[in-house]
Amino acid sequence: MIVQTPNPVLTTPSRPVGRVDKKVLSVIKQMKNTLVAANHPKGVGLAAPQIGVPLCIFITRPREDAKIDVFINPEITWTSEEKSEIKREEKDKSLKDEKKLEGCLSINNVWGHLKRASRVKMKYMDIKGKTHEKDFSGFMATIVQHETDHLRGVLFTQRVLEQKEKLYRIEEDEKGQEKLVEIEL
Repeated sequence: MIVQTPNPVLTTPSRPVGRVDKKVLSVIKQMKNTLVAANHPKGVGLAAPQIGVPLCIFITRPREDAKIDVFINPEITWTSEEKSEIKREEKDKSLKDEKKLEGCLSINNVWGHLKRASRVKMKYMDIKGKTHEKDFSGFMATIVQHETDHLRGVLFTQRVLEQKEKLYRIEEDEKGQEKLVEIEL
C-alpha cells in the first residue's frame, strides 16, 4: 500500500542503508510489487518512504514495459543549469490543457508545474552493494530528482510552491470530460 500525505514518514529524511541484506532486499521486493500494482495513475518511480520505510532506496520504471531499476543511497552529484518540465501521462492526452505537470502516488490527484534540471549525475549503490555513477537526462532526470527529494523528506508540492507555481487536480465536467482545476491555497 502506498502511504498518503500527511503521513510524517513522507516529510522526514530517510536513513542511509548500511548494507544490502535480506531485510533491504525484502523492502525492495515490496516496493517493486507496489509500483507494478499502482494503477490510476501508473507510477514511474517509488521511494521507500512511500511504503512507510524510512530508508534511502528508490526504484524507477519510466515505461510499463521497462525493467525496474533500484537505487540505494542515491546522491545527486551534479545538475545542469538547463531546466525542463515533464509531459503528462499518455492517458491524460484528452486534457485540452497540454501543460507539463508532475504528480506523486502519495498525493492523490494533485498535479503541478515544476521545472527540474534537465540533466543530472547520480552516485548510488545497486542491490549487490556495488557503487555506480550515472548520467540521466529528460524524463529519467525528472524521476530521479523527484524520488531523491522523497528520501530527503521533500514532496513535489513543496517544490512547486517554491517556484511560485500553481497546483491542480483533475475533475470531470458535466459531459464526463477531464479538466484541470486550480487548487485554491
